[in-house]
Amino acid sequence: MNALRLVLMRDLMLAVRRPEHCVHPLAFFLLVTTLFPLAISPQLSQLRLIAPGVLWVAALLSALLALEFLFRDDAADGTLEQYALSGQSLTWLLLAKTAAHWLLTGLPLALVAPLAGAALGVPVSAFPGITATLGLGSLALSLIGSIGAALTLGVRRGGVLLSILVLPLVVPVLIFGSQATTLAIRGEAVAAPMELLGAIVVLAVTLAPLAAAAAVRISLE
Repeated sequence: MNALRLVLMRDLMLAVRRPEHCVHPLAFFLLVTTLFPLAISPQLSQLRLIAPGVLWVAALLSALLALEFLFRDDAADGTLEQYALSGQSLTWLLLAKTAAHWLLTGLPLALVAPLAGAALGVPVSAFPGITATLGLGSLALSLIGSIGAALTLGVRRGGVLLSILVLPLVVPVLIFGSQATTLAIRGEAVAAPMELLGAIVVLAVTLAPLAAAAAVRISLE
């Protein structure tokens, strides 16, 4: 647990020194969501209908932008190899890196989602539900995306391949997240889709770090 904490703190400190990796996905998310009212219609009734899909597709694409850097820099400077040879559990160390990735990208997306939702006509009463839904869904995106980031570790410019690998796996997250956002906008209970998102997160926490660790070991051999 001490090693996990140190890896988490290290990644957070590096993000402070290189903020562009965190700022770019957040700026992309806000840019995409705020451009839709200009491209479709300024009528809030129409924007409110498409708000769930816009928010979740923008969040998914923003997460993909950040996933490419999850393991790439550490692989380039030999840090991942040192992790594998350290005697510590590589699975836990990669889980710490994924947790740091979510804290730096997924959590900020969830926190600014109400601001983007306001531009799409989302009522204020739906803001807590949207934040909670995107927070839980972005955690699932980070965990599932870590598998794709590990598999494409040795591929030069593997961003496109990473998207191809990850997108089919995150379709359930997109479906349940959009449904929960729709229910939150309507003022209805979001418990059912949120529970399904929670089940996906539990499954991803159990299996994704193991798969990512195996993929990293293969790429290092």
